[in-house]
Amino acid sequence: MQAGSLRSRLNFRLPENGVTDTLSQLSDDSFIPDMAKKTSRNGSSGKRELILRAATRVFARNGYFNSKVADIARAADVADGTVYLYFKSKEEILHSIFDQNMAEAIAAGRKLIKALSDPREKLRRIAKLHLERLGADRDLAVVFQVELRGSTKFMEEFSAAGFAEYLDLLRQILEEGQRSGVFRKHLNAKVVSKILFGALDEMATNWIISHRDYQLEPMADVVMDVFLNGVSA
Repeated sequence: MQAGSLRSRLNFRLPENGVTDTLSQLSDDSFIPDMAKKTSRNGSSGKRELILRAATRVFARNGYFNSKVADIARAADVADGTVYLYFKSKEEILHSIFDQNMAEAIAAGRKLIKALSDPREKLRRIAKLHLERLGADRDLAVVFQVELRGSTKFMEEFSAAGFAEYLDLLRQILEEGQRSGVFRKHLNAKVVSKILFGALDEMATNWIISHRDYQLEPMADVVMDVFLNGVSA
């Protein structure tokens, strides 16, 4: 291609003092049209999400420790090297699955209770959302309930991250209820939040290992009935 034709297509003029100054001012993507840049960014985000979804399936069905990056690449229909463009290791993929889903769940929970005033109803909504999200994606549920707990190291790392924020959300609602007189003030809200989480967590685990076919989300009503009303007649 001739220089004149190239300059015309790129729509810029070379300065009188040569090309060096001009080229030094151009970034690596200066020659990429805006639409192409947007498509590239969206494609990058989409490819990352594709890999995470594939990894969730692979981890759930093969087990984290039995899975290889090559398995994830095959499930995502991408080259092994493509996976490493987005993630440094298999462990980082697992962390990303956890971080992304916890962030989404917490954001959804905050949005769900924003307009509510009754702390009891806030807890009910959070509980139903908790089991609804896991019940809608069995592979994700297996990763959260089983694979993330495959080692003490994993449990320590994840407990210090999103789980802590989730428990803090429950604690805040409980303390709000204590201030308004809905919940007993002498109870330790931090401990109570763990009790509630533990009950929901056990419902999810039992759903995974059970051979019975039933919906998980309605079990939140059972948990909340016992949690709010107790077992005494």
